[in-house]
Amino acid sequence: MADTSYQFIIADDHPLFRGALRQTLEMQYPGAQIVEAGALEDVTGQLDGEDDVDLVLLDLTMPGMRGFSGLMYLRAQFPSVPVVIVSANEEAGAIRRSIEFGASGFIPKSRGIEVIREAIAAVMQGNVWTPADVDVTTPDEGADVVRRLATLTPQQVRVLMMLSEGLLNKQIAYELSVSEATVKAHVSAILQKLGVESRTQAVIAASKIEAGQWQITDNDTV
Repeated sequence: MADTSYQFIIADDHPLFRGALRQTLEMQYPGAQIVEAGALEDVTGQLDGEDDVDLVLLDLTMPGMRGFSGLMYLRAQFPSVPVVIVSANEEAGAIRRSIEFGASGFIPKSRGIEVIREAIAAVMQGNVWTPADVDVTTPDEGADVVRRLATLTPQQVRVLMMLSEGLLNKQIAYELSVSEATVKAHVSAILQKLGVESRTQAVIAASKIEAGQWQITDNDTV
């Protein structure tokens, strides 16, 4: 039965794969509205203009994502919109981190159409889906850092990402259209939430978000 109430965003920089996912969704949810995006800024632009997107299918490596930073930003900025990672990376660590950063599921690109349908259906029913043959329950010594990062507000996530690009407070203020004092306040809050003492340490933490390394060690002290 057709259901025009569903709205999906397929976010991947490979047009052929976007097309394959679109066909899968169209068969599974006839009449649904489907938007394609090739970069993170396209996704955020679409979500800014739509209040009732039901699901985002997101590639971890498309332009603008910068590892898990993009996922973290989307979950902070649009907490009511479920995000499912669809990735060629099938490592258990990547799957676990995606879930810890708020993804509602993780679908390896190598899985067949039936598995993709099963995963999407499960998430649409409010469940979290990960491959049954991948163990994502192994305890992780970096879990505390993930919890700290999850406390950042959307604006603080943006500031942290800009710090990692080497931007100065004045430049960040210009990009965000806020005062330099506001940026300084955000930086102070970021340092406190991450449990670090300097901008350099915060940037190191941001780089680990992107690289998939999570533990802040004594060697990171500057």
